Formats: sequence, structure tokens, C-alpha cells
Amino acid sequence: MTGFDLSAILTNSDYRAMLLHGIETTFAIYVGSWLLAMTLAILLLAFRMSPVRIGEPIVKAYISYHRNVPTLVQLMLWYFGIFTLLPQGLANWLTDHNAEAIFAIIGLGLCQAAYFSEDLRSGLRSVSPGQMEAAKALGHGYISALRFVVMPQGVRNALPPLINHSVSLFKNSSLAIVVGASELTHAVKEIENLSFRTFEIYLVGTVLYLFFSLIIMGAGAYLSMRADPARRARI
Repeated sequence: MTGFDLSAILTNSDYRAMLLHGIETTFAIYVGSWLLAMTLAILLLAFRMSPVRIGEPIVKAYISYHRNVPTLVQLMLWYFGIFTLLPQGLANWLTDHNAEAIFAIIGLGLCQAAYFSEDLRSGLRSVSPGQMEAAKALGHGYISALRFVVMPQGVRNALPPLINHSVSLFKNSSLAIVVGASELTHAVKEIENLSFRTFEIYLVGTVLYLFFSLIIMGAGAYLSMRADPARRARI
């Protein structure tokens, strides 16, 4: 094997196919876990804001657990722990349908929901109480005022941290390698084992992660600009 040779990776059709499959799996895990996290975050926020008194401590306990236990440990608990406790029929079905990716989605989604929920809560708390009072003065009920006046402003205020945590979730998808999911980091590792081109393949992996992270950040910045009329006016 000679010195640095990036073409040894890029011109090999098998390696390109492995990278492409890794990228597809990475985005499947990312999109699935993002949707799960956002859905659960909204439910957690609604439960926390509900009149049910037990809602606040339950949501706080959920958030505290997921913010203080490493994501890697949570993924391992789901795949190497909870997976083994499932009924055999369900376990076999999951095994036949890419259990590694499914449990990665579950673990990452449940963990990220804690962060998304706090982002949304902070966004709502940043809205002036006078907005709710003004909406009620115009004839809105509580639900209507929350839906049409408070929530749009709160979500707009929450966009920056939501975007940051969305990028973090994409990067954390690489942790799925510990449960055997064939995502991008797994593909990079496999190619390194086959080619012995350690620097070249990890360079490719680094560039791919950087490229897709910047795309997500750019999409988030565009969304933030579209959601902020004052910023659009300045531009």
C-alpha cells in the first residue's frame, strides 16, 4: 500500500455502495428519531401545561433522566436490555425488519424529546403574557389564543435551539454503530477494515458529516428567516 490515495476509496464501486447505504440508513434513523422526538416533545409540553397536577413532576423526571444519562448508555439499554425482554415473536419480527435501526430511532427519539420539549417550553415562556390577554380581548378563547397567537410566536422563538439540537441529533445518529446499525459511521469502519486506508476513509466520513450538518443548519437558518418578518424586512 502506497501513501495517501483518496481515489482508492472514491473509485471503488463497492465502497461507494457501502457509503451510499450508510448515508441512507443515517437519514432514516435521523428523520425517524426527529419525528418521534418532536411528536413526544409536543405531548410532553401539553401534559406539562395541562391542569393535571402530576404532569409537572412526571415531565421533569423524564427530562432529568434523558438529560443526565448518556445517550450511548440509553441506546445500549434499549438494544441489549429491553430488546431481550420482548416476546419471541415480536423480537423475531424486529430482527427481520432491521431491529438495530428501529431501536436506534427509539433511543435517540426518546432522548431528544427531552431537549425539544425544553426548547418549546422556553420559546413559549419568552412570549409576553400580554399577548394572551390581548388575544382574549379580541374575542379568542384560551385554546384559540394559544393556537393562533401564542404558539406561533413561541415556536418562532424556539427555532434557534431547535435547529441546534436537530443538528446534534444528526451527529448523534453515529452512536447507532454501537448497536450494529449499518449507518454512515458503520460503513466507514467496514471500509477501513477492508481497505486499510484509515486516513482516507475517515476523511471522507468527516467531510460527509460536515456537508450534511451544514445543509441542515442552512435549512434551519432559512426557516428562521422566513419565520421572522422583522429579519426579512432588514434583508
